Amino acid sequence: MIEATSCGGVVIFRGKILLLYKNYKNKYEGWVLPKGTVEAGEEYKDTAMREVYEETGVKATLMKYIGKSQYSFTVPEDVVEKTVHWYLMMADSYYSKPQREEYFVDSGYYKYHEAYHLLKFPNEKQMLERAYEEYQELKKNNLWGSHRYE
Repeated sequence: MIEATSCGGVVIFRGKILLLYKNYKNKYEGWVLPKGTVEAGEEYKDTAMREVYEETGVKATLMKYIGKSQYSFTVPEDVVEKTVHWYLMMADSYYSKPQREEYFVDSGYYKYHEAYHLLKFPNEKQMLERAYEEYQELKKNNLWGSHRYE
């Protein structure tokens, strides 16, 4: 068994959520949240910020840690047990540019219900739900945009 750790972000701007569309040689297609592998010596929050920026071109502000998801998948030589740490993030515009080298062919901001139905994986839908609840709570208490992650 191989253990892998990634970090990612649920990025929100004006109530809409940033998604990426991945198409790898027509083998895999689907909408996902930005995330990626932790590099040696890197803190989880830094990985999340770096991966969001690399995959989408968005320099987001970290708002809050929202939890982790775990899943496994099979590669030819083994089974990978993956843990992904997720952060709620705030973008400062609707700008995004999908990272072609990672086979992302589209990106954009979607209303919550659209994003929820577009997302391919149940664990990402679950994180979206959690993140959006946090976002609404922060917004209701006038903390969205003023509070920064510590």
